[in-house]
Amino acid sequence: MLSTDNIQITPELLTLVAEIDEFKGAWRALGTLAPERLKALRHVATIESIGSSTRIEGSKLTDREVERLLANLEIKKFDTRDEQEVAGYAEVMKLVFNAWQDIPITENHIKQLHRDLLRYSEKDEGHRGEYKALSNSVAAFDEDGGQTGIVFETATPFDTPRLMTELVAWLNEARDLRRLHPLLVVAVFVVVFLEIHPFQDGNGRLSRVLTTLLLLQAGYAYVPYSSLESVIENSKEGYYLALRQTQGSIRTPAPNWQPWLLFFLRALQQQERRLALKVEREKLVMAALPELAVQIIDFARQHGRVTMGDIIKTTGASRNTLKEHFRRVLEQGHLVKHGTGKGTWYALP
Repeated sequence: MLSTDNIQITPELLTLVAEIDEFKGAWRALGTLAPERLKALRHVATIESIGSSTRIEGSKLTDREVERLLANLEIKKFDTRDEQEVAGYAEVMKLVFNAWQDIPITENHIKQLHRDLLRYSEKDEGHRGEYKALSNSVAAFDEDGGQTGIVFETATPFDTPRLMTELVAWLNEARDLRRLHPLLVVAVFVVVFLEIHPFQDGNGRLSRVLTTLLLLQAGYAYVPYSSLESVIENSKEGYYLALRQTQGSIRTPAPNWQPWLLFFLRALQQQERRLALKVEREKLVMAALPELAVQIIDFARQHGRVTMGDIIKTTGASRNTLKEHFRRVLEQGHLVKHGTGKGTWYALP
């Protein structure tokens, strides 16, 4: 069985878990947007998740192309491998979002999710929903889809059924006993799943589907509204490095969990921070602030401060027009003015 006794709860891990859990608790208050706005946030996040997760594995479809494809999913016929993978990922994500409470984590359900994930993938027809019959290893790809090298070796086909049985048993026992924080349980499950790499293809995409499923089941209800996959895509080198550092030690007496736990929790931190910004932006729009005023506040949030020159460069708007918008956000208490003359700058209260 897996050995997690040596997981070190460092100050950084504690801080990350505390911030993520604080956001989880605050989501009820943050999530008071109108239903149509929440629906719009989820739609955008879903497109980002599907696009990013498939691009991590070599797809070349942009988010805009993904959105066009999703608008025509009912055609059920997709010409390219990229389109087939996007269609399958979209359907599995929809299933997880709508039925996460009714999907127990068993080997059979994991196989079913894999089968659905590769439903439209013609090249995977012979092995979808079944553990691998041939050895596989994880390769890294560049922006053009070319393979840049082997990231790590995976479990043998012979060992895979036993290792998956052990992993699923460990997960369910860990969730029942509650000795490990739920976020650490999810992180360990994902990294070991990827170390086993139980299916011939689709393991990376399925790991991210399972991450979303497990987070929803652990009570992180905000997950559908912010794309974790997009965060990972933007940190792809760090993702592969953390995987490699931890996975090389998993089958030793003292696994080194720290690299992966730090990467995973930092990614979750970025996910919730992105969503917090989006929700605050939506509230500003709901408060009938003009778009330029919202952009001024956004800049201050992202950079800690904002000047007139910053917004002129960012938006191309005239100084006279922007003066009126700065005046408005100051009067309404969204920003506070510092300095005078050319040294004037603005920050959040």
